[in-house]
Amino acid sequence: MGASFHMSLPCLSIKSTENFYVENMGASLGRKTQSWVDINLFGNQITFIKAEKFNFNSPNYVFEGKILPSFHFGVIVELKDWERIYETCKQQKLDLVTDSKFLEGKTGEHVSFFVKDPNDYMVEFKSFKNSESVFKK
Repeated sequence: MGASFHMSLPCLSIKSTENFYVENMGASLGRKTQSWVDINLFGNQITFIKAEKFNFNSPNYVFEGKILPSFHFGVIVELKDWERIYETCKQQKLDLVTDSKFLEGKTGEHVSFFVKDPNDYMVEFKSFKNSESVFKK
């Protein structure tokens, strides 16, 4: 197994969170109890823990003329996976915040879109034209 990340976040509903990530994002289900669920999002473990109502208010920022949410997490996938997830989101009529190409013709060129999950988290999906350029300056 290569390096992957683990993140733990509060959620409002285990069931709706599980359904969103498994049914819409193509993730798989890990362990779960009544109070938490592990989601395997492309080899990365996100643990959602049932919590009371919470609110993350954070300003947006502008990148290449696009307004993007500053508080978000995301995953980098191959273009075919990005296209499949994007189409699934569109078919499900999910609220897609942005779908754009960034840094076109430059190091780090990628396509990206954001979608809001049932807990109001913004999830970004990226696909780089050249996977070697993910961290290059």
